[in-house]
Amino acid sequence: MSADLRAFALGLPKAELHLHLEGTLEPEMMFELAERNRIELPYASLEDARAAYDFRDLQSFLDLYYAGCAVLIEEEDFYDLTWAYLVRAARENICHVEPFFDPQTHTDRGILFGTVITGILRALEDAEDRFGITYKLIMSFLRDRPSSSALQTLERARLYGHRVAAVGLDSAEVGHPPEDFAEVFETARDRGYRIVAHAGEEGPPRYIKGALDVLGAERIDHGVRCLEDPALVQRLARDRVPLTVCPLSNVRLHVVETMSEHPLRRLMDAGLVVTINSDDPAYFGGYLTDNYVEAAGALGLTRTDLAALAEASFGASFLDDDAKEARIAEVRQYAADDKT
Repeated sequence: MSADLRAFALGLPKAELHLHLEGTLEPEMMFELAERNRIELPYASLEDARAAYDFRDLQSFLDLYYAGCAVLIEEEDFYDLTWAYLVRAARENICHVEPFFDPQTHTDRGILFGTVITGILRALEDAEDRFGITYKLIMSFLRDRPSSSALQTLERARLYGHRVAAVGLDSAEVGHPPEDFAEVFETARDRGYRIVAHAGEEGPPRYIKGALDVLGAERIDHGVRCLEDPALVQRLARDRVPLTVCPLSNVRLHVVETMSEHPLRRLMDAGLVVTINSDDPAYFGGYLTDNYVEAAGALGLTRTDLAALAEASFGASFLDDDAKEARIAEVRQYAADDKT
């Protein structure tokens, strides 16, 4: 991969639509917060912690992910976690973010919902003031917990409902179809939330259909297995349903074995609305620009392709139409300037 293409990807204005804030917890911060909060980690050193990141599949990753979340206790911890990601986002010219947070991961440990969301929102507000990064916050439900827990979380969010733009569905996909959460998402839609859902990562294409038909998802997170169902691909293309694809995550979790096998190019060629994202970058070895660059190198993507993906990231966002058009114009100007 040429340095020139990396520089192009780094400066490219872009949005990130599939990013778990808890998944940005770098080992260094894990140790820092563990010391601050007097939490004993099961690792003797940073090297031991990094070695533990050698997980086999989604479930083994989630086990490590939830263990790392144990160091997040105080409002300031959630602020520091979010702020560290946003500082990096500013360096990568990420202009708009729609990050996920998983309140159940914390409230189940006795952490107040308000503690979690207040720390996150303060960081997002500060980044908007300092860097001009706009945001729409997404609250995700854990699909491997009972739907009653998700409903309880939805109730806890009522005091902050105007600060949460959308709700989503994440965590262990296999064996937990979208239909299990029909009531939760019906209630969320009635309260005015936008809807997204993880589907078609490890789960089958029918989970994507369930997310669309039962949950009312406007965007599908991952969705790479849609290619196994040609009729579904046609539907996604016709209805312009965006997919928030995470290439490095897919390789790291063995959804595909190598980047050269990744279906990103095939999804684009099928006329789907595709965006590139980083998912849980602290665990998967790359933030957003890394995903652009690694995908480009392995799949032969050009600067024009990368600019189109960046345009799609704004088009698929929950920004209003005027803001979308303004950001897309920035991408086109950047690409045009690169050719002069």
